Amino acid sequence: MKDIRKALEQRILIIDGAMGTMIQRHRLTEADYRGERFKDWPSDLKGNNDLLCLTQPAIIEGIHREYLDAGADIIETNTFNSQQVSLADYNMQALAHEINVAAARIARKAADDYTAKDPSKPRFVAGAIGPLNKTLSLSPDVNNPGYRGLLWDEAVEAYYEQIDGLVKGGVDILLIETIFDTLNAKAAIFAAKKYFQDHSYQPELPIMISGTITDASGRTLSGQTLEAFYISVMHANPLSVGLNCALGAADMRSHIEELSQLAACYTSAYPNAGLPNAMGEYDEQPEQTAHFLEDWAREGFVNIVGGCCGTTPDHIRHIAEHVKKFKPRSLPVIATETEA
Repeated sequence: MKDIRKALEQRILIIDGAMGTMIQRHRLTEADYRGERFKDWPSDLKGNNDLLCLTQPAIIEGIHREYLDAGADIIETNTFNSQQVSLADYNMQALAHEINVAAARIARKAADDYTAKDPSKPRFVAGAIGPLNKTLSLSPDVNNPGYRGLLWDEAVEAYYEQIDGLVKGGVDILLIETIFDTLNAKAAIFAAKKYFQDHSYQPELPIMISGTITDASGRTLSGQTLEAFYISVMHANPLSVGLNCALGAADMRSHIEELSQLAACYTSAYPNAGLPNAMGEYDEQPEQTAHFLEDWAREGFVNIVGGCCGTTPDHIRHIAEHVKKFKPRSLPVIATETEA
């Protein structure tokens, strides 16, 4: 298998941009989401973007290829919500494994085609593992703080099945992303480690971890500071720890700087294209986003950069062009002390 660590030593790697933003450009109808297979499904399916891996695979592959054309080294599978917990919104829990396998194979084919064109620039597939639509740390009932809408074992089971599908579909990396509740992320980490152990999978696939700082307080939604978040997940021995979503690059800078000083592993950052406007759309232009990320690269904050909500292949193309002249962040030498 291609070793992403070798590539990370050589240059700042580019991860792709938003999948949902690109899907929205196709203006798909309910019938498009359903396809022939699900034409009689009893609940509405429009908005179930991950289902498009089964009903509109050509569209998903086309989006991957647009990002690869723009210079992405890493593309994410279209599986942000592809586990039992989130798919229950559409009564599609039983399809979780199938969607993950299909999504990974679609991305794998596109990545391999581009690697074959230029073997000196291998392309990698990251299996996207989202945060779930339920939280293990917070109660959904303000009148009952002790209530939880999800149990630990349920989260682990959902993630385990998703990881099985992603691995069987051929991903290079597991990407646990958009983490607003670290306990959910720890369930995903536990599921991954258990999967590798159960299947005697050696070497284990590298794990990327990306959290979300939700506001100016510098904390996650479940209340952790960035340092506390990092300490909470470092036991996973991740390939990288980073931040994505919630904030645009302008508001994320101080947090990325802090993380670059904390992390013993590689760092990643893929911000939104600014903050959403009154219509929920993103106005930050590609050259604006690229300008911010160029600054981070110049300062030595990052190893992996890209875009989240609102970003497009144009954003990724500009980012790739702006950071290519800078060396990647060097991994720090962590001093250890022992008592006699």
